[in-house]
Amino acid sequence: MKPIWIVDDDPSIRFVLEKALARDSLPTRSFTNPREVLDALSALPPGDPERQGPQVLVSDIRMPGGTGLQLLEQVRAQDPELPVIIMTAYSDLDSAVSAFQRGAFEYLPKPFDLPKAVALIRRAAEENNRELVSEERQAAMPEMLGQAPAMQDVFRAIGRLSQSQVTVLITGESGAGKELVARALHRHSPVANGPFVAINTAAIPRDLLESELFGHERGAFTGAQTQRRGRFEQAEGGTLFLDEIGDMPFELQTRLLRVLSDGHFYRVGGHSAVKTHVRVIAATHQNLEQRVRDGAFREDLFHRLNVIRLRLPSLRERGEDIPMLARHFLQKSAKQLGVEPKRIAPEALQRLTQFGFPGNVRQLENICHWLTVMAPSQVISVQDLPPEVLHVPAEPVPVAAADSAPASAVFANAAMPVVSMPAFYDVPEAVATASALWDEGLAVEATQLLSAGHPDVWDALTRRFESQLIRAALDVTHGRRMEAAQRLGIGRNTITRKIQELGLEDAGDA
Repeated sequence: MKPIWIVDDDPSIRFVLEKALARDSLPTRSFTNPREVLDALSALPPGDPERQGPQVLVSDIRMPGGTGLQLLEQVRAQDPELPVIIMTAYSDLDSAVSAFQRGAFEYLPKPFDLPKAVALIRRAAEENNRELVSEERQAAMPEMLGQAPAMQDVFRAIGRLSQSQVTVLITGESGAGKELVARALHRHSPVANGPFVAINTAAIPRDLLESELFGHERGAFTGAQTQRRGRFEQAEGGTLFLDEIGDMPFELQTRLLRVLSDGHFYRVGGHSAVKTHVRVIAATHQNLEQRVRDGAFREDLFHRLNVIRLRLPSLRERGEDIPMLARHFLQKSAKQLGVEPKRIAPEALQRLTQFGFPGNVRQLENICHWLTVMAPSQVISVQDLPPEVLHVPAEPVPVAAADSAPASAVFANAAMPVVSMPAFYDVPEAVATASALWDEGLAVEATQLLSAGHPDVWDALTRRFESQLIRAALDVTHGRRMEAAQRLGIGRNTITRKIQELGLEDAGDA
């Protein structure tokens, strides 16, 4: 059996893979840099069917004397059928896309799960054909970052779509980075040299959206003094990104469907068909299947858009990425402001990772920008974090007021207003006060119920806790159940069921 070739300058990585593969009866041969690999390949007898070359090459991406991507290109020139797996501790979009575009079998971010890595290598050994992808387009800075498995899936999808112009539907919560994914899909596509045009269909008045999309002829309506090219024409030969497609008016959905079907459209007031060659990428935070069932979105348009669907995870689902993203955004903010980048203490970083981030990556970026401006020292500590992260109001909570209100009310209005520095530094005291009052009150209540022999104490207190929590969330979100569920970190079905169970049907929207 041909061996698995492992290339990594880290001896611990080589050792771990060698032992794991040996336990799986897979022979190995290890190298410390790309030059050794190329020399070993050159030394193999040409044309010998029994030559002991690799059946799989597993290579690190950054090593002294060359990169795994360069090695991948050189190996493919000699043996286009050899499966190559690229390993890297630098889990950014460009690395993933570059690996796939140069013909890698798979992309393995470090640290990896060893059994899964062995299973991947075994699958690569059994694979004969792989899709060929184009040359890498280098970027000055990473477009997107993420080590979480869900983000790695997104990176892989972008890499595999890099030779296609197929329509893509991106789903995910607001602020998760859907436009970044759309731009990445465009940038790593055959139409990358064309324009990227974005339009938020929810942000443009209904009466103007048709003209924005398709343009208009002179005299088409009052004020149309000249002919105007719409976004489809502006995006000719490139990509049109339709953000918040779920909010598109129903009557315009028919026109969009026609463009996607036959590639023609008419300007408003026009009589001549305009031919368009545009790749369409759509995005929404809404459940389009439900919108179809509700009669608010055309089913045929949904199927036209839903050729390839990419689900972008919320930041809550990729908490391991928060430290990396926070450091990245702190550096980015410092560069924009022309100041020295600030560092974040481990305790503050831990508190950030515990935050729910209802605004997702956009909210984290805003917080990092806020910290760059507001934190007084170069090292950001816990007390420097904004009130929304610490889950307390900006102003200190008076003890008397807190005494007369349930703990849920103390936290109900937690937000991120602009605060003065003196009030900002009262935050730790407010946290301690509110937390102590809540804990003390709960302990007193539980003791009283238990001492009185009250049945089902657990269920009784849990119901009261859940009721207060849901009412507080609905109060903060002005009755919007979906947003309340997101802020609480539960699903829409869960909050609906709880509202029914707890007799809170009058709370929030239906």
